[in-house]
Amino acid sequence: MSTPHHHNITTPHHLTISTPQHIMIKNILRLTRPKQWIKNFFVFIPMFFGGELFNINSIELVTLTFFAYSFVASSIYCYNDIVDVDADRNHPVKCHRPIASGALSIRMGYTLMIAMFVLGIGVALLLPPEVMSNVMAVIVFYYVLNLAYCSKLKQYAILDVCIVAFGFVLRILAGGFACELPLSNWIVIMTFLLTLFMSFAKRRDDVLRMNETGEAPRKNTVRYNLTFINQAITITASVTLVCYIMYCVSPEVVERFQTPYLYLTFVFVLIGLLRYIQIAVVDQKSGDPTKIILRDHFSQIIVVAWLLTFLLMIYVL
Repeated sequence: MSTPHHHNITTPHHLTISTPQHIMIKNILRLTRPKQWIKNFFVFIPMFFGGELFNINSIELVTLTFFAYSFVASSIYCYNDIVDVDADRNHPVKCHRPIASGALSIRMGYTLMIAMFVLGIGVALLLPPEVMSNVMAVIVFYYVLNLAYCSKLKQYAILDVCIVAFGFVLRILAGGFACELPLSNWIVIMTFLLTLFMSFAKRRDDVLRMNETGEAPRKNTVRYNLTFINQAITITASVTLVCYIMYCVSPEVVERFQTPYLYLTFVFVLIGLLRYIQIAVVDQKSGDPTKIILRDHFSQIIVVAWLLTFLLMIYVL
């Protein structure tokens, strides 16, 4: 008789101590979105294309830049959810976000926003002085731009996706500054176009939801429709592919890597773009690019195959 009695006393006591902490941590992680940090791997692109992939010093500097950028990006996610709290409460999916659902208070949101920003700047300060000022300037500019984006600029169609795409250009710029590598014009153009393509695909998901429910998930969704989005996706994907081929056959790249065969890797880029369009148009699941990369095995195989082929051509052959 004593054992069940003891169990009845201790179990609720155990739950009351651990469960709120567990829920709080879970909600903090949902607000700061560390899963979205995958986007910040763009800071490693200059190092990869610059032939510095196995340079330990470059790896250390770019890794610090990655974490600095990631913490600052998490600060932006906090601010975004604070600003969008009313709109999120009316959204079928976003209503479950921690602040919109009431799981975290707006005050807690601001506290986390400041903490993440301070943490990001603190990590950036660990960089050597010769690169720190440039990396810091890019990160602060990214932060200010995204505060403006969350507050107002994302309400304007086309401008919204261009700012998102430009954010990725800033990521590779920060990575280039961190390992002191100049960026090729083609890399900058390709980064902008590729992320613009993905942003348009994401907006397509909003248009589909608007067509189904009659309500616009974002204020600017009414300025998009499927015809426009489909054409924008086609244009950006096509130009991205052309730019990639132009990069691969450009004299400076052929000379730097001592191989005229880089252009053969365009096959993986083409298949990758087509797969993404298939997910957007056929499966109609283009709402979150990060989830697509993390869940779609076909896309993962294509990315890995491209990486390995490119890596072999640059570093081995």
